[in-house]
Amino acid sequence: MSLPIKPAKSCAFDQISLGEVMLRLDPGEGRIRTAREFKVWEGGGEYNTSRGLRKCFGLKTAVVTAFVDNEVGHLVEDFIMQGGVATDFIQWREDDGIGRTVRNGLNFTERGFGVRGAVGVPDRGNTAASQLKPCDIDWEHIFGKLGARWFHTGGIFAALSETTAALTVEAVKAAKKHGTIVSYDLNYRPSLWKTIGGLKKAQEVNREIAKYVDVMIGNEEDFTASLGFAVKGAEGLAQIETAAFKAMIETAVQEFKNFKVAATTLRHVITATKNDWSAILWHDGKFHESRQYPGLEILDRVGGGDSFASGVQFGFMEFNDAQKAVDYGAAHGALASTTPGDTSMATRKEVEKQIKGGGARVVR
Repeated sequence: MSLPIKPAKSCAFDQISLGEVMLRLDPGEGRIRTAREFKVWEGGGEYNTSRGLRKCFGLKTAVVTAFVDNEVGHLVEDFIMQGGVATDFIQWREDDGIGRTVRNGLNFTERGFGVRGAVGVPDRGNTAASQLKPCDIDWEHIFGKLGARWFHTGGIFAALSETTAALTVEAVKAAKKHGTIVSYDLNYRPSLWKTIGGLKKAQEVNREIAKYVDVMIGNEEDFTASLGFAVKGAEGLAQIETAAFKAMIETAVQEFKNFKVAATTLRHVITATKNDWSAILWHDGKFHESRQYPGLEILDRVGGGDSFASGVQFGFMEFNDAQKAVDYGAAHGALASTTPGDTSMATRKEVEKQIKGGGARVVR
């Protein structure tokens, strides 16, 4: 059974995402605490899917977000434009000069190496995106007049404030009203919820959003923390995680009968720079598994899950096939982990080569 995806010719956009886009400051091979220079990128859990769909797979995408109208805000905007993602729905806020009332988000991220794990230090309090609220966005115009085949958002944006949680609910309701497929990445982050109600609030917000989701993305830990489902044996090696995820989904779809797809990456972390990598996806009562990527060498793990999500979305929009969706997702996420920055630098040809079992021999 396929997903009821609108035909491309009926919509202005293939996919639209809602989320915060931050300026990432990367010390490269070094540490944040000893850095003397940083390389800058853009990144945001929800936006990264739109960029992957545009740059790797050639689909028409846009992002809904907000920035302060200053040089930093326009730097991030320039990154978004370089990625080919439409900026039509970016909201701009007046700069107060010092960021007292509103500012742009920064994310200091070191990649980790070997036994030293990756570290993220977000500096995102009081940002323009976190102040977005219901009625700020004309969803009727976006989903009703322009049209979008797919809408993606996630638990990071929903956790930024009371108003972003409410806006997320408003957005998924509007998308469903107009027949747009809704995907949601649970992406549970304890640090984002701890000052606004903790686990209890996370479950309250995410369970409300989940009522309108077609494609739910998250591992067994995300499902436990964000939706309150618990399955014993959820920790351990990849094969145990697979069993835990399957049990979790079989429980979740009994309550949320609107879930048409559930998917996750499966990562056994050997070191920060070597993971066993694969993925699993549930659809129409069946589980589909990707090829295994044992001992995948990681250059930068940040954004790998987002590239998986965009590959899944492409697989459904292009082929409406569950096995192809998990295959494209796993391959895209694996390739994104081999390059620096939050966003994918892979091409569709490279993704399809990996799906077919291609190796790393030099290409000339």
